[in-house]
Amino acid sequence: MRFGLCAAAGVAAAALTLTGCTGTQAPAPGSSSSVASPGASQAQLADGAGLPAVPGVVREVEPSVVTIRTAIGLGSGVIYRSDGSIVTDAHVVEDQQEQPFKNVVVQFADGSQSQGTVIGVDDVTDLAVLKVDRTGLPAAKFAASDPEVGSMTVVIGSPLGLEETVTAGIVSSLHRNMPPSKESPHGAIDLLQTDAPISPGNSGGAVADSSGQVIGLSEAYLPPSTGAVAIGFVTPSSTVTDVADQLLASGSVKHAALGVVPTDITPQLAQRFSLPTTAGALIVDVSQGSPAEQGGMKPGDIITKFAQTDIRSVTDLLVALRKQDPGQQVDVVVQRGSTSQNLHITLGDLAGER
Repeated sequence: MRFGLCAAAGVAAAALTLTGCTGTQAPAPGSSSSVASPGASQAQLADGAGLPAVPGVVREVEPSVVTIRTAIGLGSGVIYRSDGSIVTDAHVVEDQQEQPFKNVVVQFADGSQSQGTVIGVDDVTDLAVLKVDRTGLPAAKFAASDPEVGSMTVVIGSPLGLEETVTAGIVSSLHRNMPPSKESPHGAIDLLQTDAPISPGNSGGAVADSSGQVIGLSEAYLPPSTGAVAIGFVTPSSTVTDVADQLLASGSVKHAALGVVPTDITPQLAQRFSLPTTAGALIVDVSQGSPAEQGGMKPGDIITKFAQTDIRSVTDLLVALRKQDPGQQVDVVVQRGSTSQNLHITLGDLAGER
């Protein structure tokens, strides 16, 4: 999944930037940790479990955070299991053609290094698992549920190669969904939003709560050039653990597949093709032999409801599809010309259609 290697994706016409795509040469290993000053919106963290709690969180989480170096750049990662399993973002360990590197270099918090092998990636969620030949590593504790909006976030990673850099903020929102783009056909679904500063090189690093549990991995941010101020995005721990466990078990992740190419309906598109509505996901193409074709879907159909969920955009469709499992039968309502059609579609497995 890519919003553009440090390039673009639309979020209210803004350019979303992934945080692992830095080609910057890192400073010498062993750079000291730093805690960024809080922004104006973080003043409420001054009391209670706010900024005074940060040093304790860092002591708890920092030993589990690593720096990952590849042939084209660097990012961050988190020790998932003590047996050498490490989680990170897929774009940290992939080249520009989304092909995983065979080997990467992993640098630990104590300065030691090991060769890492990428054992599985999932581009739909932009997550990956790699392993190093070490045991007894300090595995992080991953939260079992979403954090509360307004609760503290502590981000630890290697922005621009500055290892073990720490920034702090709050959870700004839950369940953020980013629309698909040319380089990110799956979009980004169900992310956390934080105002803790996130920069290139943070990708795959830990985002922790005040108790030292990892609530997710740094994923992306809106750069200042878009007019944004401290808007970053985090893949939640529930997604991380689900995907990591599947990758460790089988090397792949199951995602429901429909087999269509959808697009949003702009007013111009609706006028040009005399479409009856601008709400819904317009089907541009239906793959041969796909679940959609077998269920009777045709190019030109407009999906207005999917599995009992109203669909007003492609992002809505992707969110609804992500909640389903391969093999599940769903009811889909499409607008075909002036009539509405009810279709019954048995979803496929995205991995089997690649």
